[in-house]
Amino acid sequence: MTSPRLRALIFDVDGTLADTEQAHRAAFNEAFAEAGLDWHWDEPLYMRLLEVSGGKERITHYWREVRGDIKAIDAGALADTVQRIHDHKTAAYERRVHEGSVQLRPGVLKLIESAHRDGLRLAIATTTSPVNIATLLRAAMGPAWSTYFDVIEDATTAPHKKPHPQVYVQTLQRLQLPPAECLAFEDSANGLKAARAARLLTLVTPNPFTAHHDFSGALRILPSLQGTIVADLRHWHAAAHAQEQH
Repeated sequence: MTSPRLRALIFDVDGTLADTEQAHRAAFNEAFAEAGLDWHWDEPLYMRLLEVSGGKERITHYWREVRGDIKAIDAGALADTVQRIHDHKTAAYERRVHEGSVQLRPGVLKLIESAHRDGLRLAIATTTSPVNIATLLRAAMGPAWSTYFDVIEDATTAPHKKPHPQVYVQTLQRLQLPPAECLAFEDSANGLKAARAARLLTLVTPNPFTAHHDFSGALRILPSLQGTIVADLRHWHAAAHAQEQH
């Protein structure tokens, strides 16, 4: 039985392609102040809240923690308030990206460019918003950034957040490839669980906010993609499938 050939790379965005979480945290805090809330998410708190995927979901989760009367609020009014906070947060995050506060992680751009030249198909599977993706990658890769990616799945196309595998399942469907011919790239336990539930081999590059997570089941755990080349990915992918067959 021949091993499947590696044909596509599927990337998460926040924390994987770029160290975005400090900028997101600052943007949340700015939005809270604008809304007249006395909330402040410091690093330890935000690290814990990152276990909840999705910005609006994170706000709602925290609201439940600090205000037990959330059920007494009209559901529509609550959703509108959370949406307003999140809209301000998104604008604040965009401004920070434009100001240069967020950079791609080491090795990311070089690997994307070399994989593209090598004929591998590239995709994004994230539960962040389209505007966050576009803002980050336009600043990092230029206005033609989207030409690198055959498929982009995000919070609007896959509303079930990680660790639910929806975003990966839909990415595979649109790529029209089996999971055995792809590699996923993640930075968090929820992301890894989502990718593995979609039967994807997954390479994890933790960041300071996720280094404490359990990454059992990852294909590789690397400090970054610095120095990682396409030949490495093909070797790790082939070795993993050869091991499965024995």
